Amino acid sequence: MSEQVRTDLVVVGAGIAGLTAALAAAGRGLSVTVLTKGQAGARAGSEQSTSTFYAQGGIAVVDPDDDTDSVPLHLADTVAAGAGLTDAGASEPILADGWDAVTQLVGWGAGFDSDASGRFLRTREGGHSVRRIIHAGGDATGARVQRALVEAVARSAIEVIDHACVTQILTADGRAVGLEYLGEGGRRVVHASVVLLAAGGMGHMYSATTNPAGATGDGIALALRAGAHVADLEFIQFHPTMLYVPGARGRRTLVSEAVRGEGGVLVDAEGASVTAGVHPMGDLAPRDVVARAVTEAMRRTGRPHVWLDLSAIDDFAARFPTVTAGVRASGLEIVDARLPVVPGAHYLCGGVVTDSGGRTSVPGLLAAGEVARTGLHGANRLASNSLLEGLVMGRAAAQTATELAAQPPATGGLPDLIAAPACDRTELQDAMSALVALDRSADGLASVAALLDAAPLRVQRSVADIEDANLTLAARAVVAAATAREESRGCHHRSDFPGSDATAASRLFGLVDDSVAAVSDSGLVRA
Repeated sequence: MSEQVRTDLVVVGAGIAGLTAALAAAGRGLSVTVLTKGQAGARAGSEQSTSTFYAQGGIAVVDPDDDTDSVPLHLADTVAAGAGLTDAGASEPILADGWDAVTQLVGWGAGFDSDASGRFLRTREGGHSVRRIIHAGGDATGARVQRALVEAVARSAIEVIDHACVTQILTADGRAVGLEYLGEGGRRVVHASVVLLAAGGMGHMYSATTNPAGATGDGIALALRAGAHVADLEFIQFHPTMLYVPGARGRRTLVSEAVRGEGGVLVDAEGASVTAGVHPMGDLAPRDVVARAVTEAMRRTGRPHVWLDLSAIDDFAARFPTVTAGVRASGLEIVDARLPVVPGAHYLCGGVVTDSGGRTSVPGLLAAGEVARTGLHGANRLASNSLLEGLVMGRAAAQTATELAAQPPATGGLPDLIAAPACDRTELQDAMSALVALDRSADGLASVAALLDAAPLRVQRSVADIEDANLTLAARAVVAAATAREESRGCHHRSDFPGSDATAASRLFGLVDDSVAAVSDSGLVRA
């Protein structure tokens, strides 16, 4: 490959948002290049680079022919889960476009579990008032969707560059004009009319997560350095049921919320219900409620986990083959129809602030998927809205890219190597897990802020250097946002401010003189 590439649209990330945008943009006649840190067509069974692949539950979407459901009902559930910070005006169009987006996905080759008449089977997860979640291969929805998108890309003219770690967004006169990345052949540049960040989340900011190894906050850090604004980063969702493996670090197996939707029950070490008396929806309450109930049960019993009782589910292995395989791969077995589970870092509810077309505050720079803050999730994500959002907003970003592609890509040589603050990863993860996870306080946040502020500069020569610097900057942003929000709401709990504040707002944060600071709260939804 030549040292420099010129393209209409360059996409960072190869999950549902990135590949949907790439396919939709290519279908509109744009030249498209996709960069992924992993390998887009990695064979099944190998380590995957996208959170999409590991998504088990499914896609929450309203079938217009289903008289038991509606977009207003889906919106009401989404707003309720978002704990007062979901932007209903921005969310309604995302939910409304879901059926058309799924229809296009099926046209690209995706298939979903159906009954004898061909109608999609549906399950229910936490926070949903009806069964509206379509799934594939039982609990292999993400893997099936990822495979369909990768195969559709392979049939197209889209260029995919594997093992490419982006180091910086290139700008000229305040506009994004391309990016630099570190690849197998060294440092390279892609010049583009439009740059789309679809780089996923930052679960590896914590010692244990459901996320793939590449979820190191790259998109958040790249956007901040390019001058974009972020919001709601304090809201990091911890999934209530991550498989407990003693001493394990890094990615752990997710035990899908659909397991509880199909009859699984959370019990403590004495066999008592974990959520009894906590919420009217019990084990299917919003995830922040259930995760906190699980944590309280662990504290009450002094045990390192609770149990997920599977005895009410017929033929568990057939209905949930992905969970079953993950349990065995972790060296465990399902004994007495129970699994040991704990809350685990799962999903970023905030991100790079975008409008309905994926535009950020930097001209030419778009964002979609988990890395973006559209206003859909608010303070807590409704289960299975994430694949829906990635799909819908990938399509929206393609439309925007088509409108912006008339801007010719700039040219130029390789930028200088940059140095950035980078903490030791294990030290950062342990500090964030102890003090900036399900419970936060001013003292704990200040302690972590001091650690991050003291991070030494490190030249970005390797993927590890780049990821550690990105984790450090993203963590600084999370800590700044969590410090500023002096209340408890959704995924964010302050032990020193346990109540909610009806006047609290979502604030814009950005890089100001190399520090992450609030820049405004105007234009963002109030609690």
